[in-house]
Amino acid sequence: MKTEQIRFVKRYLGAALEAGCAFGMNPVVILAQAAFESGWGSSRLAREANNFFGLTAYGCSNAYWHGEKVSVKTSQYALDFRRYDSAALSFWDFARLIRNGYRSAWQVSEHPEAYAKEIAYSRYIHESNGDNREVYRQSLVQISQTITAVIQLIR
Repeated sequence: MKTEQIRFVKRYLGAALEAGCAFGMNPVVILAQAAFESGWGSSRLAREANNFFGLTAYGCSNAYWHGEKVSVKTSQYALDFRRYDSAALSFWDFARLIRNGYRSAWQVSEHPEAYAKEIAYSRYIHESNGDNREVYRQSLVQISQTITAVIQLIR
């Protein structure tokens, strides 16, 4: 495990625990997905918009996302992503989304390997964007194991 991984877990474990408790989800899988999607918190979206999950600015605002957006333009696409007032709101909004929109993944979130398979092979992943479902699944499993080890280390 690396220093930035330990820092990430220390910094965001509280947000993952709160969101997990509120929505009946394993905080380890929440942190794993945040780490994967944000490059352990190093992505521009995480740093500048508190968006740790790559959630697009699609849909209605809610208790956690108030409709603010940030545009990201690359050579391949331009998309609007959600901008959050805090990292914690990003974690809460993500857990809400998984519980409400990806029930099969949510139902098995206590088991990181089962969760990784369900989310990787759901509509959450878009192969048309170049995503590879099996690589995504394997990455979430590996990151979940790293996060579990870090949690044991810091406790």
